[in-house]
Amino acid sequence: MQVICSSEESLWRPEAVRWRQRMEMMKPLGETVVLLPCSMKKPYSNSKSHQKFRKLTRSYQELIVTSPFGICPRELENTFPIQSYDTSTTGVWSEDEIEVTGKLIEKYTKGKQVVANLAGGYLQSAEAYLDDFINVCVDDRPTSPDSLYNLRMELKNHQRVNRREKTLHELRSIAKYQFGENGDGFIPDNVKTKGMYHKRILSDGVQLALLNKDYGMYRLNLAGGEILKDLGINIVNVDFDLTTNTVFAPGIVEADHNIIPNDEVVVVKDDTVVGVGKAVMTGHEMEECDNGIGVKIKHRLK
Repeated sequence: MQVICSSEESLWRPEAVRWRQRMEMMKPLGETVVLLPCSMKKPYSNSKSHQKFRKLTRSYQELIVTSPFGICPRELENTFPIQSYDTSTTGVWSEDEIEVTGKLIEKYTKGKQVVANLAGGYLQSAEAYLDDFINVCVDDRPTSPDSLYNLRMELKNHQRVNRREKTLHELRSIAKYQFGENGDGFIPDNVKTKGMYHKRILSDGVQLALLNKDYGMYRLNLAGGEILKDLGINIVNVDFDLTTNTVFAPGIVEADHNIIPNDEVVVVKDDTVVGVGKAVMTGHEMEECDNGIGVKIKHRLK
């Protein structure tokens, strides 16, 4: 689903506001953060400009600067809605765009060395809120040979991040975005991934979830549901035996109030995970409604 952001008011679209709220929880990996401009093409890595950037920056923490979503760590570029929004990239930003984006950049990069390859409003947002950073861009052209040369030479002075650590960081960042503040606990240290496109998330040979690369989020398996239950995240408590793939609201005793429609949830009876699936209602609606479907089950205990 494409998210159209055609005016400054798009800053306050629910999708953009929720994205920025989740970005405040994110932490960078390593000691250096590289700031890059967004691109028209999504995900950003598919664009010609980011293919040039990535040859130089893939071993560092990359942070894409964009409006109206503010920022996007590289590891989240496939996650909805950032992977499908449509907006102009004129480079001319309003004061509100500069403020909203600049504050996110400031919080995300706190205590880190910052290398930027930015121009226009992208650069203004960084200048307004960062006291000290290096901008390598020449003549307001981040993709020019001179800018790319400066970027390459500057990054030689900065420590690269370990590939295994980067994979773990990516998986945990996605989990934190999807499940909230403690969501990174969903990914254990011994996690492995399998798959050319969609990724099976495995621990000790057991599948916890499927990472759907079209939406950049996890689809739970029962083993993953056990982990979320232990973390106290997205739990729906029921008082009946689950024998079908539908959970109706009248059978729901209690539900996490942070749940919104389309969230992955864990259905629990008597402290046992009996199913995992997708929410149809909010957690509050599940508790209050006398009819309607609360959860559509994907996997259930048999």
